[in-house]
Amino acid sequence: MNAPEQVSPSLRLPAGLNFIGGAWVDDASAERIEVRDPSSERVLGSIPRSTAASVDHAVQAATAAFNDPAWAGLPPLGREALLHRLANLVEQHASELAAIESLDNGKPIAFSSTLDVPVCVQWLRYFAGWPSKLSGRQLAPAMLPAGTTHAYTLRDPVGVVGAIVPWNFPLVLAIWKLAPALAAGCTVVIKPAEQTPYSLLKLAELIDAAGFPKGVVNVVLGDGSTGQHIVDHPGIAKISFTGSTPVGKHIAACASRDLKRVTLELGGKSPTIILPDANLESAIPGAAQAVFVNSGQICFAGTRLFAPRKLFDQVLDGIAAVGASFKIGAGLEPDSMLGPVVSQRQLDSVLGKVQAGVNAGAAVHSGGGRVDREGYFVQPTILVTSDRENPAYREEVFGPVLTATPYDDIDELAAFANDSDYGLGAHIYTRDLSKAHQLARRIQAGTVWINTQLAPDPNLPFGGFKQSGWGRENSEDVFAHYLETKTVIVNIA
Repeated sequence: MNAPEQVSPSLRLPAGLNFIGGAWVDDASAERIEVRDPSSERVLGSIPRSTAASVDHAVQAATAAFNDPAWAGLPPLGREALLHRLANLVEQHASELAAIESLDNGKPIAFSSTLDVPVCVQWLRYFAGWPSKLSGRQLAPAMLPAGTTHAYTLRDPVGVVGAIVPWNFPLVLAIWKLAPALAAGCTVVIKPAEQTPYSLLKLAELIDAAGFPKGVVNVVLGDGSTGQHIVDHPGIAKISFTGSTPVGKHIAACASRDLKRVTLELGGKSPTIILPDANLESAIPGAAQAVFVNSGQICFAGTRLFAPRKLFDQVLDGIAAVGASFKIGAGLEPDSMLGPVVSQRQLDSVLGKVQAGVNAGAAVHSGGGRVDREGYFVQPTILVTSDRENPAYREEVFGPVLTATPYDDIDELAAFANDSDYGLGAHIYTRDLSKAHQLARRIQAGTVWINTQLAPDPNLPFGGFKQSGWGRENSEDVFAHYLETKTVIVNIA
């Protein structure tokens, strides 16, 4: 049951075991969870629904490592060297990691090999440069006579981090959490989504090979019940969660009991706005990519389209044509451009939300159903409605589904864009950069892309307004969540 799964002569999946304290261990008392290939629906293997005892074991290992001079006393340049070594190993194993990601998640190998894995390498190398830059400051007290005190701040790692990773970008989002946490000197207990555990298990092998001290990174497998054990454990100092808004709210409520530090990167219903003067040759394929890439399973996907009424049909026909041009296929097919959604449950959810939108009056412009083949494939779909209460307009679908609305008055656009519980991202297409900057200032979103789409960067903060989350990932801003500031005041009079 726990042996590595032989998928093909060239690809072997890691065994479904926890990685705790530098060792591969099973949770013998745990039930098993089947892991399926979403392209074929066949079982790839199984993982444990790890119990509270396994989580406690991992937290104890992470706590011991946090206090061990092998990690706690490591010079900042030592942490930098380890992160660079890990980046090199990820790069060396890039083809294997990409294949695992495409098999496990279903995303096209064309994307996992050119985007997901290279992004992980870039993030690791970016954050490798930070450990030696994370310093405190000397300060001058405002109320004491000059020269009577020496005051300064220290920035200490917050402690053991509990990281919970979703299934849409399993490897990328694991690195988004691990790289800054390790750069800051924290230790980590990380749980991948139960649908997509294997790329993180392979990463754990590489972390071990890179020479990180035992217990600095621990991987615990399981589902939401295992995640709950992580959230509730008193030895966890901080939670970093990426996932749905309802689960994020639940985690925030649980963390309040012992005031754990929390960052939450949650849902979105991001607008794509095409202004009347936009270059449609770039705006139409850009809008299509913003909603259909990764089968729409992107939290900041551009899932609400606003286009001028006089251009509306042209824009929708163009986006539909781009979607229809994407070859639908299994993740490991080299020419596949549109893979499946991740699971039967997600397929049912997406199709159910499409039907709810249609029942409430939305018109189907294109798509709207399941692809007639094995696997959890959904047609690229465009729904049309001007009803801002329609569930297709308001609710996150998390599939390849665009809700399109025409507009007449450009002055209404900010209000349309902001009419959402979410505020994660927005996309604007225009030749008029003055209008673009003015509109970007008015839109309530953590990131606004102008004449481009879906382009995060390690040096740019990422996060959401409103119910899209708390805090920021990436850039120097992320360290506010992994470091505590300590003030020291010395009387030298």
